[in-house]
Amino acid sequence: MLNFDNLFQRELPGETDAPNRIRQVSNVCWSNVLPTPVSEPHMLAYSSEMAATLGLDDLAMHSQTMVNALAGNTLLSGSTPYATCYGGHQFGNWAGQLGDGRAILLGEVVNVARERWELQLKGAGPTPYSRNADGRAVLRSSIREFLCSEAMHHLGIPTTRALSLIATGDKVVRDMFYDGDPRAEPGAIVCRAAPSFTRFGHFEILAARGELLLLKRLINFTIARDFPELIAAPEDQLAHWFAEVCTRTARMVVAWMRVGFVHGVMNTDNMSILGLTIDYGPYGWVDNFDPGWTPNTTDASGKRYCFGRQPEIARWNLERLADALATVHADHTALEAGLAIYDEVYSAESTRMYAGKFGFTAWQNSDADLMGDVFKLMQFADVDMTEFFRRLVKIDSAHVSPEVLRSAFYREDLFTQYHADFSAWLLRYVQRTNAGGQFDSQRVSRMNRLNPRYVMRNYLAQQVIDSAEAGEPSKILELLEVMRHPYIVQPGCEAFSAIRPDWARQKAGCSMLSCSS
Repeated sequence: MLNFDNLFQRELPGETDAPNRIRQVSNVCWSNVLPTPVSEPHMLAYSSEMAATLGLDDLAMHSQTMVNALAGNTLLSGSTPYATCYGGHQFGNWAGQLGDGRAILLGEVVNVARERWELQLKGAGPTPYSRNADGRAVLRSSIREFLCSEAMHHLGIPTTRALSLIATGDKVVRDMFYDGDPRAEPGAIVCRAAPSFTRFGHFEILAARGELLLLKRLINFTIARDFPELIAAPEDQLAHWFAEVCTRTARMVVAWMRVGFVHGVMNTDNMSILGLTIDYGPYGWVDNFDPGWTPNTTDASGKRYCFGRQPEIARWNLERLADALATVHADHTALEAGLAIYDEVYSAESTRMYAGKFGFTAWQNSDADLMGDVFKLMQFADVDMTEFFRRLVKIDSAHVSPEVLRSAFYREDLFTQYHADFSAWLLRYVQRTNAGGQFDSQRVSRMNRLNPRYVMRNYLAQQVIDSAEAGEPSKILELLEVMRHPYIVQPGCEAFSAIRPDWARQKAGCSMLSCSS
């Protein structure tokens, strides 16, 4: 059914017969561990696109054999499950060993196109890296991860994927708000897919422990398997590789900023060496524009991982990866060059992106003031980011009025208060677009390709979660279907493009979320 070729296990040292108990694991990259069976697995949803990529059709996905395998109750032929060891900096502090605490890899699948995909069950039970947790996941967080993984893919943002969402039939106890009031919730398992789940933290833990020979092996393995185009690098292969990681990370963060996505927990163990968005926990989309907004309740006071700091934090994380690589690479200037490449790529890509978002054919230095001024106005006036840019498309020389933008305002009094300021800004904007000598149709097309009509707002996800917990899971696929075409206006789907309603401003799950699964 699936063609497994588990290179990570074959070529890197691991534990094959150690007990599955929580402990420090040294001098290996992985530990064999079996998923813990669940009582009543059944398929809630799956991604037909991801299934097709793996060579699986609808019949295969609905088979009891596949459902059991994706629930962790049985193994497919060739699957040898394992969890990996990594560390990380969490909220700026070294946290030591972390590892796959509730994620178990089924192995690496090679499809007919010779693409390699690692399959990973999230919520499949405890591993040696579970740190006193149960290794399980609840339905609400699993729905969010399943939907967001696929929504990000369709937005054109580098991301891990989701193959399936399985209900387990078991209850999982969680204290959602860390307020001493835990409750039993329905459990679920997401099967995630990515060419590699290797994180910055895989390298950090080996450097921190002084396991430098193994660190070199992991670096060489990663380049050979995941960056084969760099094998022929004429010199300093590691430096070329680090520069590529920096480049991909920069492009990923630019894509986040384009659509208003906030990861929420950008610890180094949540950073992919492939530049993929990984680990969908307390994420969110900016509703009313605010660079200081974070979706993570744990981050509420420090706002380390707020929307506006994401480019800075990504660079800080790359610096920590560079620190780890420097333990086996004498030429530190080559690593510093990689960080400089991050700066260059982020600057070039972000200006190109913002030019497109505003409908300009190319970025001009004066555009920084124009953009900065409207972002300040949007923040002061409580303006929705996604709606603003879809309405800005409709501004032209004949319609220079804030009335066109009215639906993006959350408060009528602020629309009135800032009406003159937006009028003045719109005149500047129209002068800028006219000076570019572009046809309105070209500007509209350019803007609509970069500014989504539909994003996976937290309140939309929470509505789906509420329905699923009430026994009606069909809305999962209904929302996914809309998110498959995020840039195209879909008749009859107006409810999915509406700005956050007032009832959702403070409702649990609709604004900020905790790190609790």
